[in-house]
Amino acid sequence: MRIKYLKPILVTGVFIGLSQWSLPGMTQNADQLYKRGLAATCANCHGTDGKGVVDGGMPLINNLTSEQMLTKLNAYKSGALEGTIMPQLAKGYTDEQLITIANYLGKKP
Repeated sequence: MRIKYLKPILVTGVFIGLSQWSLPGMTQNADQLYKRGLAATCANCHGTDGKGVVDGGMPLINNLTSEQMLTKLNAYKSGALEGTIMPQLAKGYTDEQLITIANYLGKKP
């Protein structure tokens, strides 16, 4: 009769232990997914490698540092830099999101 009660307790303990063990990995994966998701919006026009798309006529962003990219994004957002679609897109992001995009896509020194 004791085994009857012991088994559910052990199973519950194992699941609780496993769920706590996996939380840091899930958080890290969610953070990376969030960053990649923000950066992926740029790929529609600038290509997945930042070299633009065929006959797209878009500026290349693959050689910009994170700092240069953030400067341009903020200039589009403030209206200091004109463009066809970038001013509208940049205004749709928070300052934190623009920093995330620039850090994710910017060329590392």
